[in-house]
Amino acid sequence: MATLPSAGAARTGNNLFLRIVAGLSTLCGWIAAAMILSAVLITCQMIFIRFVLGQSTIWQTEAVIYLVLASTLLGLPYVQLMRGHVNVDLMPLWTKGPMRKALAFLVLGSSIVIIGVMAFYAYEMWHFAWARGWRSETVWAVRLWIPYLAMPVGFGLYLLQLGADMYALAFGIEKPFGLEDN
Repeated sequence: MATLPSAGAARTGNNLFLRIVAGLSTLCGWIAAAMILSAVLITCQMIFIRFVLGQSTIWQTEAVIYLVLASTLLGLPYVQLMRGHVNVDLMPLWTKGPMRKALAFLVLGSSIVIIGVMAFYAYEMWHFAWARGWRSETVWAVRLWIPYLAMPVGFGLYLLQLGADMYALAFGIEKPFGLEDN
């Protein structure tokens, strides 16, 4: 019977590329956490302004929405590094040896293709917003290229982490699905 997958971070070995990607992913995790903290503090400030002081708010709701969305997207590579994405490990547990490794390559390859397409369209959307000077239709009228930038950056770094995971799998630094063959 196979052992349960490890809950730890992806292995980097002594590989410089894998360590750099892991460092970038970790930095993204810290930035995402800071964005969530900022969103919570802004929400508290908004509640104080509206319900204690009885004044209206202008930018807070929109800023919180953009911060939470950006933290979600920028947190993707960190969650992948920590192996925190939801997964169903029934097939990996049933397969062994070369079949498990082939399944891992199939899963990573499919993920890379899908995230690559999403990164392409995210970049396109960001570029349209930047080139055309799009602004939100609110009183704050934020330039939309600023919050939209989180999409291509988040998906791009997630793609980089997936590529690092595939590299680690191909060169035996990481076991398929973190499972040891028994």
